[in-house]
Amino acid sequence: MPFLGQDWRSPGWRWIKTEDGWKRCDSFSPELEDESSQLNNISHTVILADDDDDEEEIYRTEDCEFAAKKRKKDHFRNKSKSQCFYREKWIYVHKESTRERHGYCTLGEAFNRLDFSSAIQDIRRFNYVVKLLQLIAKSQLTSLSGAAQKNYFNILDKIVRKVLEDQHNPRLIKDLLQDLSSTLCILIRGVGKSVLVGNINIWICRLETILTWQQQLKNLQMNKQVNNGLTLSDLPLHMLNNILYRFSDGWDIITLGQVTPTLYMLSEDRQLWKKLCQYHFAEKQFCRHLILSEKGHIDWKLMYFALQKCYPIKEQYGDTLHFCRHCSILFWKDYHLALLFKDTGHPCTANDPDTCFMPVSPQHFIDLFKF
Repeated sequence: MPFLGQDWRSPGWRWIKTEDGWKRCDSFSPELEDESSQLNNISHTVILADDDDDEEEIYRTEDCEFAAKKRKKDHFRNKSKSQCFYREKWIYVHKESTRERHGYCTLGEAFNRLDFSSAIQDIRRFNYVVKLLQLIAKSQLTSLSGAAQKNYFNILDKIVRKVLEDQHNPRLIKDLLQDLSSTLCILIRGVGKSVLVGNINIWICRLETILTWQQQLKNLQMNKQVNNGLTLSDLPLHMLNNILYRFSDGWDIITLGQVTPTLYMLSEDRQLWKKLCQYHFAEKQFCRHLILSEKGHIDWKLMYFALQKCYPIKEQYGDTLHFCRHCSILFWKDYHLALLFKDTGHPCTANDPDTCFMPVSPQHFIDLFKF
């Protein structure tokens, strides 16, 4: 049977520790080769100062190997930002051991290997990654490995920094941090450290960091953009109304309605909220949660938020992860390469790869790794 991975006779990959966890190192990085050669030269010599004679003695013994390895590890930790790493766009999802491959792919492994750090820089994938982090915070945080948990908080730190700089989507991050802080409070106080990987003090520090992020987002002041050209208020009413009908989130409609009195009037349209309810929920669900106004009409706006608490709403994302049913591979699809070079985003062997692809929602991503 052929091997699916590297040749078993090869020396294997080289790994170094970074802020985002353990990363596979690019063996062709010239900087790494230079640093490695320098460290190999240092590893054979240790200079010790004598307190009495203040003389330096050079020892070339095997007893110094431990100290040399420790210095080498610290050096790589300090220089990790200058290294070149291979960021994987796809992973093979295997759920059981075979003769060719032992073990299975876990949620933590998938979260570590897929390139979520670059995904948050893409406006089409930002909401998708935030929703995935929110679902993990609610129920799957303890199932992550120590490296995956560290990577989780590093990505979260980058998201908060991006929101503070760009001032985009602060409400999504506030909801995420609220769910995460609630989960950590329950785990630290109620359950205890038995389910948490690492020292309990580390988790207390992480909780304090979350509280700091929440305060920073609370104090976030939106900068007024100075623009002498055409603004949103200059558009005709039918175009503004058409924009509101494009929204699939009720909170976005309310937020836009706070900009001007005209937008507020349009955002309170009963027909707008009726269309929103019909898009997200079934007619049978309406009958169970009818809310009437003082005039005896159905209050579709209140119904939307009441139904939202009882039933899940339809999720819309600009771009998501995809799963190939033929290859059992989870991957990010690059639409630019797909159009130019017919690149599927992973090494697919199907005759018609497009028929094998299926988008993966955040909840489906988590369900893929439930055994």
